[in-house]
Amino acid sequence: GDPARAREVLAVERAWVEAHRALDLQVLADIMADDYTAVQPDGRVIGKAEELASYASGTRHWDLADSDQYHLRVGTDTAVLVGRWRGRGVNGDVHFDYWARFTAIFALREERWRLIHAQSTDLG
Repeated sequence: GDPARAREVLAVERAWVEAHRALDLQVLADIMADDYTAVQPDGRVIGKAEELASYASGTRHWDLADSDQYHLRVGTDTAVLVGRWRGRGVNGDVHFDYWARFTAIFALREERWRLIHAQSTDLG
């Protein structure tokens, strides 16, 4: 694929990671497409508003958020990124500390890469 496009997609992924760390809801909202969907660990499918609400509760704090082990395929206007996510922190009174394998699908919309779908599988 196009190396410049690959760099653009990975830059969006890095911004996504940083926004989690900072709990920057504006950046998260900006990266997600309006029709964004995510498959939850329990199999539920949620949309952009529900995912943002889960971050906006004020009860979540990330001590660590990062991603690596990227396998990226970039097409003309879509990109599929498989990677590994690392998360540690607190959600309400529940501590979390996990690794997950994720798939993130991006679409080129109005000259910007936006996240249209995500799913992750817990690695423990």
